[in-house]
Amino acid sequence: MNEGRYINIGDVVYAKESLYNDGGVPDIAEDALLVAEGTRGVVVNIGFLEADEDQEIFLVRFEGENGDLGGPVGCLPEELTQEDERAAA
Repeated sequence: MNEGRYINIGDVVYAKESLYNDGGVPDIAEDALLVAEGTRGVVVNIGFLEADEDQEIFLVRFEGENGDLGGPVGCLPEELTQEDERAAA
């Protein structure tokens, strides 16, 4: 477990940048926008990349336009922030 972790399950986070499908989300076109920069979400799980067990990945369910949570999106730590003000910067 990463002792330096600053994001935990249940935490509210924001997308630091727009996130696009890299092919990992089935039934959605590759390179399709998944999450716009600044979108609020909640961390639902934390794991590691299969190819690099040192690389942490966060499963986040982001809010849609209607406020409902969407399906989980895998995010790298550098793609997330917990600071609302920085999310849209």
